[in-house]
Amino acid sequence: MSALRASILLALAVISAPLAARDVVDASEPTGLAVTIYRDPYSGFDRDNPGGFAMISETRSVTLPAGESTIRFEGVAEGMIAVSAIVSGLPGGTIEKNRNAALLSPAALVDGTLGNRVTITRTNPATGQEESEQAIVRTRADGGIVLQTSQGYEAVRCSGLPEKLIFDTIPDGLSAQPVFSIDTRDETGGTYEVTLTYLSWGFDWQAHYITTLLQGDRRGRQYAKMLSWLTLVNDNAQSFDNAELLVVAGTLNVESDFEELAEPPRGESLRLRCWPRGNTAAGSPSYPYPPAPAPPPAMMADSIVVTGTRMQKAAFESASPVAVMAGEENLGDLKLFRVPEPITVQAKGLKQVAFLDKDRVRGELIYEAACDLYGRVYQDDQFGPAQLIFQTENDERHGLGVSLPQGGVTVFEPSRAGDLLIGEDEIRDYPIGQEVEINLAESTRVFQQCARTGEIEQSEKDRADWRQLRAAVTNSGSQSAQVRLEIGRSSDIEVRRTRGLKLRNGAHVIETSVGAGEEREFLIWVRDI
Repeated sequence: MSALRASILLALAVISAPLAARDVVDASEPTGLAVTIYRDPYSGFDRDNPGGFAMISETRSVTLPAGESTIRFEGVAEGMIAVSAIVSGLPGGTIEKNRNAALLSPAALVDGTLGNRVTITRTNPATGQEESEQAIVRTRADGGIVLQTSQGYEAVRCSGLPEKLIFDTIPDGLSAQPVFSIDTRDETGGTYEVTLTYLSWGFDWQAHYITTLLQGDRRGRQYAKMLSWLTLVNDNAQSFDNAELLVVAGTLNVESDFEELAEPPRGESLRLRCWPRGNTAAGSPSYPYPPAPAPPPAMMADSIVVTGTRMQKAAFESASPVAVMAGEENLGDLKLFRVPEPITVQAKGLKQVAFLDKDRVRGELIYEAACDLYGRVYQDDQFGPAQLIFQTENDERHGLGVSLPQGGVTVFEPSRAGDLLIGEDEIRDYPIGQEVEINLAESTRVFQQCARTGEIEQSEKDRADWRQLRAAVTNSGSQSAQVRLEIGRSSDIEVRRTRGLKLRNGAHVIETSVGAGEEREFLIWVRDI
């Protein structure tokens, strides 16, 4: 009989073993952090609603008991995409992973204490004395709080008296920071160093270039100083202290909707519904708003002062020499910029890191004009301004030789009154070896004209109509100007009988020099393809 009882007990123990509660173990605070930020591939930089993401790697230590246990990683990013999380360094791997949705909040505190005791404290308005008693929470927090006291049942903060609830403990499973947990198994137990890697929504970055034009030389070469900053934004409520910071430039193919997958946990507030005045039928009385204050008296005409602010270059530059400079690395077809020193990525904050500081970039000033059948065509003798461009090569010979991520450009020019803003532009990604163009401003000395002459010739070979355009470029300045006249895309039109014609970046162009006080005229024959 005793042998049969022992067999039954052993079988029950085997069956119930998987149902035994797992030990809950908290991982340590991160001892190592790496944050790699990817910019929004579909839209521009938005500080208030960043559309990029980051890959975050956290190194932590954990002490596991023998058998199965649950590891809690507290303080992960609230924009964490749980399905992307990978934990390495565990001997038993991962059985299951979970994202804890409940944050410590007034509503969660009440819901977690449902059926348990709390202390309610009231202040007597006549004496100022506080009176406390024990009560049991009988309802959830989504419509009001009902307590059971020695006097019966009552709603919190519906008596008109100052009241507060005191909770002795925090319910299990609640944390002030987002928590990610996994279930694992270790046959012997021990202390391990693990790495948690995951994607998180709510990050972004952009590049911005400060370009100052310098004095050119007699050969017509123009020089410029270029300084660029990476601006990073972290919209999460968590900071990443002393992290290895990296940013990735280039177009990344993203198919998933990371914003929808993130689902950050939320702390719910209390919504107490009661009527301390009036009654439940009439509700609380509604009082009109007080009238708006009268406007101040108008100023006398002779006391009006108009002030203005000139945009200063100093507002864009660092107040001290650049101490930390991000270095460039290859990442497949993308570019990786690594900050050489640990950086703290603040919660709900911006961070700027320099990645380009070139004192003398060599290029030239180009005046760009256009004349085509369907584009910039002027009537009669009307002239329009040409576009002034700073053009250079992205190589070491011209003073660059680094990848230039997409971003804004602010251009200054020295003057007797200091460096003055002359233009702003947006550039695309420029890898090493490509020609770089920065739009400066509309020219005040080089103008263009484009008109149809009305001349039409028909090709004997294919009966296609050739149309004649007349382009004119004038230079009212005291120095010669390098002009590039764009006629149209080579995929759209064909051009013939035009001197100086060449192909450039898929377009038919004429490049020429127009002397000081000179006007050049071009007759161009074109037809549609």
